[in-house]
Amino acid sequence: MESPVFEEIDPASDCDCPGCVHWRRALPHSWAGRAGAHPAAHRALALAAVASAALGAGHTVPAAAAPHAPHRPGIPAGDEPDTPQGATSPLHGPPGRTTEPSAAPEPTAITRAEIIDRARTWVAAKVPYSMSAYWSDGYRQDCSGYVSMAWRLPGNEWTGSLAAFGEKISKEELQPGDILLFHNASDPEKGSHVTIFGGWTDSTRTSYTAYEQTRPHTRRQSTPYAYWNDSDRYVPYRYKGVTAQEPVPGKDGGQAGAPAVTPYPGAVYFGRGANNKYVTELGRMLVARGAGAAYASGPGPRWTDADRRATRAFQLAQGWTGADADGLPDPRTWELLVTGQGEDVKDEPVGQPPASHGVPGYPGRAMFRPGASNPYVTQLGDQLVRKGFGRFYRVGPGPRWGEADRRGVEAFQRSQGWRGGAADGYPGPETWRRLFS
Repeated sequence: MESPVFEEIDPASDCDCPGCVHWRRALPHSWAGRAGAHPAAHRALALAAVASAALGAGHTVPAAAAPHAPHRPGIPAGDEPDTPQGATSPLHGPPGRTTEPSAAPEPTAITRAEIIDRARTWVAAKVPYSMSAYWSDGYRQDCSGYVSMAWRLPGNEWTGSLAAFGEKISKEELQPGDILLFHNASDPEKGSHVTIFGGWTDSTRTSYTAYEQTRPHTRRQSTPYAYWNDSDRYVPYRYKGVTAQEPVPGKDGGQAGAPAVTPYPGAVYFGRGANNKYVTELGRMLVARGAGAAYASGPGPRWTDADRRATRAFQLAQGWTGADADGLPDPRTWELLVTGQGEDVKDEPVGQPPASHGVPGYPGRAMFRPGASNPYVTQLGDQLVRKGFGRFYRVGPGPRWGEADRRGVEAFQRSQGWRGGAADGYPGPETWRRLFS
């Protein structure tokens, strides 16, 4: 007789047993179908095969399906199919308040930054996966309920209805907040799944940051495009209600008539080894938001530790912690910078810059230019006052570079016998050394 055939339809396993961990590392793109990876699955398959052989062709033994993942505390067992998708339902589920789903829903305006922010809330809360439970915000705790929440839809959709809220796009058009949807129309309970696209993680666009709701709880992780399995069946969609982020009047980059903001280029443009125009643009925005103290010289196209310290200082100023304040700009960090939103870095040192030109403590010329605002300007002004060159200040020295600072420095430079360009009022390393000696 023929041996029984077993099929595993696990979109992505979170099991942390040694066997599963090993095979996830060894075969990251071929997890489905590795029936022997999990000890429990191996024993079930072996017993089924032995029983089938013993009973003969006339006594068929049902095939033992490999489990999706071991059930964890707080996750009901036995009442959900092994696929992370649900059905259309109102907010809070049937027992709660009801809303009539719309066949042609009117999209609610939402920005990409808002979508990612909403997606992050479930990641931070580690919302358990469930097709029957509803989180405190009213959305069902499965993959399609997660997208419904992130897109701020009026009800809980499922993989068969989410497409009505979006429009198909190409892989090249993907931006944070879009989704990758696989709806198996012929067998909806087999493999259907959806993830939220969070941005590319490599220059080849073979991997992206995926926000998804799956067992045991919501997660954010690097994922091969389009998914670990059934990759060719995932379709990119963009929510019809996505709007451009509106600039905030009064903030740098938010003035009337200002040019359109630069879209987030992707994580691959930042980090060790990066050398491109986006690094320069990032640095300039960070300096404008008060993080310039991280730089010993002006921002440039080559990524350095100064860029990371300045980025982290800005992220910490937003109240972010942990992985959200790792010093690498993600879509949300970039969005806040280019639109002038969020909190500025306070007037506190941003780490310690290296000694510049061999002069300890000298932070670099970029700290003392029109528009600069950082603690080194205050430090310089205080020292000018102590040295007797503070007569140009109407009020005490502050963090924003001004004409009083420049004239004070110029007077000090002239006191050293310097003239012309050597007494331009902008402190170089020798001015700094003499002033603080």
